[in-house]
Amino acid sequence: MTLRLIQIVSPSKERQVLAGDDAGAFHVVEGFASTYDLAREAIRSGKSLADMVAAQPKGEAVDVAVALSEGRVLAPIDHPDATHLHVTGTGLTHLGSAEGRNKMHAKAEAEGEAALTDSMKMFLMGVKGGKPAAGETGAQPEWFYKGNGHVLAGPTDALNSPAFALDGGEEPEMAGIYIIGDDGAPYRLGFALANEFSDHVTEKGNYLWLAHSKLRPASLGAELRVGELPQHIEGMARIRRGNETVWEKPFLSGEDNMSHSFANLEHHHFKYGLFRQPGDVHVHCFGTATASFADGVKTQDGDVFEIEANVFRYPLANPLKTLDDETVAIKAL
Repeated sequence: MTLRLIQIVSPSKERQVLAGDDAGAFHVVEGFASTYDLAREAIRSGKSLADMVAAQPKGEAVDVAVALSEGRVLAPIDHPDATHLHVTGTGLTHLGSAEGRNKMHAKAEAEGEAALTDSMKMFLMGVKGGKPAAGETGAQPEWFYKGNGHVLAGPTDALNSPAFALDGGEEPEMAGIYIIGDDGAPYRLGFALANEFSDHVTEKGNYLWLAHSKLRPASLGAELRVGELPQHIEGMARIRRGNETVWEKPFLSGEDNMSHSFANLEHHHFKYGLFRQPGDVHVHCFGTATASFADGVKTQDGDVFEIEANVFRYPLANPLKTLDDETVAIKAL
């Protein structure tokens, strides 16, 4: 049975950590008000998260479905100081369809590397060298920064799109959750379901605007799934507009469907000392091959992005909200 951790606010407005299993039976973990504090204590004690949870008094049972319906479920990780939580990601990591891969390779062989776009070159670098043997360093992936803890949304929170955005669309992904120990080592707590929300129209305008297009919120599903992920993951992403489903498509993840291994993507993120500051939290999104934008969908305010996957019990359901325009005045001191 896989340990799953959830953060909620109780009906009496107290923060609580829940522990549960594949069957969906969740109880309060007494003595801790956050996953962050639980994990930090586990690191200090030299215990696994499972052993840490088992050592704590078992509190009352909680119906997570009810808590979700009441909007009381938080993102499964946060930081007491949101500026010390970093949301990042990697792109061009998933293989997509076999037909698409074959076409890419055929084009590379027929026309030579000079005819390929930079994105295609990077994708093929991952296909060739994204899963290195033990002890070897693999190809670097595309990497981007999304923001700090202030951009992280919970499983039912609105995804706030700035007024200047040209688009707002979903990206169904797996996200790794990490805490940096006092020894400067990254500790992976587990994985969460994510919507790596992006502005695809801006990105399409010029691929050098990728950095701008990614400065948007990201939402995490209710559960932090402790341990490794299966090699093959199946999910479904959809957009609901009122009572209508305007788009729906399955997606695949897990290393069987990726050009990079998780270990290679982790290496190329945490090789930077900047990202190994004791006490910091990292949420790293691992990419996808599926997005409604690629199918010509234009989202609008009130659309709800629903994402579910077979390795998580609870789905994401985040409405799109465009923020009011604001004027930023620069003040000289």
